[in-house]
Amino acid sequence: MVGEARDSRDETGPLDGVTVVDASRVLVGPFCTMQLGDLGAEVIKIERPDTGDQTRGWHPPTYGDSEESAYYLSINRNKRSMTVDLNTEEGRAVFRELVADADILVENFRVGTMEEWGLGYERLRERNPELVYCSLSGYGEWGPDRDRPAYDIIMQAEGGMMSITGEADGPPVRIGVAIADIGAGMYATQAVLAALLERELGDGTGQKIDVSLLDGQVAWMTYMASNYFATGESPGRMGSRHPTIAPYQAYPTADGYVVVAVASEHIWPRFCAAIDRPDLRDDDRFASNADRVEHREELDAIVAAEIGSLTTEEVCTRLEDHDVPSSEIKDMESVFDSPQVQAREMDQTVSHPTVGELRMPGSPMHFSKSPTTIRRHPPLLGEHTDEILHELGFDDRDVAHLRDKDVV
Repeated sequence: MVGEARDSRDETGPLDGVTVVDASRVLVGPFCTMQLGDLGAEVIKIERPDTGDQTRGWHPPTYGDSEESAYYLSINRNKRSMTVDLNTEEGRAVFRELVADADILVENFRVGTMEEWGLGYERLRERNPELVYCSLSGYGEWGPDRDRPAYDIIMQAEGGMMSITGEADGPPVRIGVAIADIGAGMYATQAVLAALLERELGDGTGQKIDVSLLDGQVAWMTYMASNYFATGESPGRMGSRHPTIAPYQAYPTADGYVVVAVASEHIWPRFCAAIDRPDLRDDDRFASNADRVEHREELDAIVAAEIGSLTTEEVCTRLEDHDVPSSEIKDMESVFDSPQVQAREMDQTVSHPTVGELRMPGSPMHFSKSPTTIRRHPPLLGEHTDEILHELGFDDRDVAHLRDKDVV
């Protein structure tokens, strides 16, 4: 539990000394708990004895010549794995022992499941009033849709994201990563950290947190929602264009695409010089950003003609020379070959027992005193079960009994 004196020489991050019980699966919960693990928390991942986290079976691809799912490996570092069958009373008793001395519990079972098992917040807080209990679900714990199943693509549709993603004359498009899960996972991490701080500054008790994928997507609508509130009109799909800034989009080049962001009046003259069209500065149609947005079609045609005859490298060089924000469209290989990404230590490796050297994105959270670390490989299924049971006080006979009954 937090609150005890710590030796800074042994710290593994800002959350060193914090214990997290991770009873979540798939993406939203594991993404949250991976962040907590990166921040130094001790994370114990609870998995089904037979198959474990569903994402262990989500392949191809597997990593290298191993049978490890690349999906699972991407979001489960800095954790220990313990198998427990929560469908059994003995398994639930083990779980209660584990949570009794934990700081945080994260779960994303269907709404009501934990209560049916006797593992709801009100039950667990009786023994551990300091517990911060975070429940993640598709639609939240109340409302008419609380019992509906939810997946990322459903949430992107329900929350409005797919209505504004894609080309104007094309079909709706799902964002290429599970942004609803990742967004809710980030909100969950924020909420957990806030609850920990409130506990330490307040009366020492924890609380229940309810985060839903739908709420996260609705919150992420930000200025698109505000545009709707201001006008009464729902924004539509605009491809890479921005509704209130121009030029701010991807343009085709002779051999690919380049993204341009003329996001202030100070950039506009530099952009005109970069594309050898200083005359555009004196064109009344483009005098201000509001004018450029109003006359977007004429401007896009001019810019596309100037950029389209040049290679991506030529365009980027010109724009960079004139201090105009721009970029080629990088694939994963280009991203992780980037000197900036390398300098920021966003390309990390950790040793894995079956994979060997496992490569993964680093943590984007950088601290001056207590940096994030990748201390543990994504665990094998049940890799630490016996170890954790012994830490809880179970002896060898107890562990053998639980294994004989397939509880762990």
